[in-house]
This record gives sequence, structure tokens and C-alpha cells, in this order.
Amino acid sequence: MTVRTRFAPSPTGMLHIGGARTALFAWLYARHHGGEFVLRIEDTDRERSTEEATAVILDGLKWLGLDWDGEPVFQAERQPEHIVAVDQLIEEGHAYRCYCSKEELDEMREAQRTAGKKPMYDGRCRHRSDRPEGAPFVVRFRSPDEGETIVNDLVLGTVTFPNVELDDLILLRTDGTPTYNLAVVADDAAMGITHVVRGSDHLNNTPRQIQLYQALGLPIPQFAHIPLIHGPDGAKMSKRHGAVAITEYREKGYLPHAVNNYLARLGWSHGDEEVFSRQQLIEYFDLAAVGKGASRFDQQKLDWLNGHWMREAEAADLVAEVARLLAVDTAAGPDLEPVIASLQERSKNLVDLAEGARFFYTAPSAYDEKAVAKNFKEGTTELVEKFIAGIEAMDDFSGEAAHALIGQVCEAEGVGMGKLAQPIRILVAGGPVSPPIDLTLGLLGKDESLARLKNGLAALKQ
Repeated sequence: MTVRTRFAPSPTGMLHIGGARTALFAWLYARHHGGEFVLRIEDTDRERSTEEATAVILDGLKWLGLDWDGEPVFQAERQPEHIVAVDQLIEEGHAYRCYCSKEELDEMREAQRTAGKKPMYDGRCRHRSDRPEGAPFVVRFRSPDEGETIVNDLVLGTVTFPNVELDDLILLRTDGTPTYNLAVVADDAAMGITHVVRGSDHLNNTPRQIQLYQALGLPIPQFAHIPLIHGPDGAKMSKRHGAVAITEYREKGYLPHAVNNYLARLGWSHGDEEVFSRQQLIEYFDLAAVGKGASRFDQQKLDWLNGHWMREAEAADLVAEVARLLAVDTAAGPDLEPVIASLQERSKNLVDLAEGARFFYTAPSAYDEKAVAKNFKEGTTELVEKFIAGIEAMDDFSGEAAHALIGQVCEAEGVGMGKLAQPIRILVAGGPVSPPIDLTLGLLGKDESLARLKNGLAALKQ
């Protein structure tokens, strides 16, 4: 059997951390077994589904590197097949038309509540023989009255549902559109899904879906319900915990693999290891190692992993994203790759790195006042002017040569190198932070370094 998993988001909102983790687990399980991972957009809610949300979901999955096999399937386009399944269930006695009005249903439920019973449909239309002309109706599934429906879950183990607690589910609404449970069963069967990996909030749907598979004579996939993600305080995830669109993590400068590495560890473990390459995640991942309890979102651990993968990344692989975040013309400045390499070690994320790189492409128009007050003392201007003269006299400029010149000027004047290096940094970068001064000057080049030093001194004198 070829393992075939799916991710089936509803395009009524953005792709969030929980959905991204579900997609990741389904993707990893398929790739671990050499199987297929497919994508289905569950867009049957035509009023709330939007093309924008669909585009954001696809963009988020692509950013995370969760490639899918084949073209995405749009559930709304499969409605004729859903109707065929409903017709089969009616014909074989597993479903029936229900003509109950809203008022009748409300009265029924209120009577049940008064009697201390669980409000649920009582099956009164199961044996109804008349068909009121022109009256609206829904189609309901005839759920078994006795016995149990057992879910043998790959994460949660055996979960048993007494059939008496499952009322007759609506399959087709009065407007002729199929409901979630019917459409999911028909689509998963048609797409050959062998393993349904989804959040544990879907567990209550599973016994109903198993009954539908059985009634339609379809093979039942294996289910794996992943416990939900909570905030650090144990409460339901919210925006303050990080429950934002996955694309916001991209805008905040996180690396996609750092996010994947972190999401994989939210509920799954491989010993005490925290850091995994993409290939290691595929090699090690197993649904049997997913915990049954809710996971807690830890922003600090995500930041730590992002810092780790920032340092491990090849600078060339970061060029496109840093250029996007910089949003300035880098053509007139140094190549971005060595600039990135000079900043990687100290950068927490790509936004941090891009901001650190910005001065290489945009000359400072203002200077950090505290840094100027601290580093520009009596005699500092003269030191800088001697350094400028030395640079102008150089035939073969380089960062190493500029660094050596700083040492020579400072030695001749009897001061420490910091007395000159830090003022130079402030003049060329606008503030007290940059890569090592030799790297900084070497990347800027002779002409740009001289221009910034002279312009900076002139500005400070004013």
C-alpha cells in the first residue's frame, strides 16, 4: 500500500500555526514512507471562502517547503460526486429525507432539555411516507441505534463512541449542498487517502465518518488525531501566543526550516533532540511518537532554533529574502552575499539581519547622538582626518589595509584602537554597531568609505 495523506484547509481564513503543524505532520508521514501528500481546498462554504485566503494558504505551504503531489483539488468542484453518494445512501436505506421545520426541531430539543436529556434529533422522519409537495427538506444519515463505533487512532489509541449518542447527521442541506462530513468522506475515498492526519478537535466527527464509509462500502482510512497547541499559560492559542498567519512569521524574519523544526517538536519527539535537518525530520518522523497531550507554544524556543539555523544557513540561500526585506536598490552597493555572511553570527532573524545590512546600501543621514557623545572627544576629528589622508594615499585599498592603518594612526598618536575604530564605524554606519571594522570598510570600498567619512565629519561639525 502506498501511503497517501492530505491537508485539507478551508479558505475562510489564513493558515495558522496549528494548521501548518497538521500539514507538516501529514507531509512528514507521507515522505517518511515514500508516499504521496496531496492538497484539497475545502471551499464548499461559498460565502466565506475567498481566493485571497486560498492564495495565502498556498503561499504559506510553499514557503514552508511542504510540496504537494499533483494539482490542488477544490472540493466545491466535486459537488456532483457528493450528490451521487447521497443518492446511493438514500437508495440503499442508509439515508432519508427530513421535512422537519426549524420550529418543530426547536420544540423537540426544548422538550428533551426539559426532560434532562441531551438535545439531539430523534429520527422522527425515518419512516415518514408522505412527501409534502414543494416543502423544503434535508437529507439525513440513518445512524445505527445500537452498538459502538470504534476509532483505532494512531495517536490517541482506541476511542469508543456509543452509537446511541450519535444522532442522524444531516448530509445535504435544504439548498442541495453537501455538509462537511459527507463531502470529506466522499473526497478522501476518491483521492485514495490512506491516513487522515488532523487536529483532535475533529475527533467527534470521526465515528460519523466511519459509519458513512461503512454505509457506502468504502475502505476506511487510518486516523491520527493530533492534540491541540496551547499557549505557554495552558490556555487556548491566541494571537498573543503566536496564533497568527504563518506568513507573518516570514515577515518577522523567521527561516522556514526553523519554523518546521519547531513545529515538529510541538507534540513529536525523538529522544531529547531539539535540532533536526529537513532530511532527519523525514527519516525519524513517526506518528507513534506523537504525544497524546496538548503542546505548549514556546516563543523563546522558536527564537533559539531560528538563531541556530540562521548561523547554519548558507549566505547565498538568504540573499533573495534579505533583499525582499531590505526593499532598497542593492545594485550600487556591495554584493549582498558577503554582507549577509558578515552579519549572520549575531542576527536573531532575517529582519534583524536586513536592518543590520541597510547602512551598506543607504548612507546615514543622521548619527546616533549617544554614540557620538560617547566617542567623539577632543582630538577625535584629527584622528579621523589622519585616517582619511592615509586611505586617500592607498593604491591598493582593502579592509585589512584599512585595519592596519587604524593601528598605525593610533600607535603614532599614543591612543587605543577603539578611539579611532568606533568613530569611523559611527561615521560610515550611522551608529555604534556594524560588522568588524575591517569587513565593514572592505565591503563599502575605498570611494564610499571616504565619502561617508568626509560627509560625516562635515555633518558633525555643523
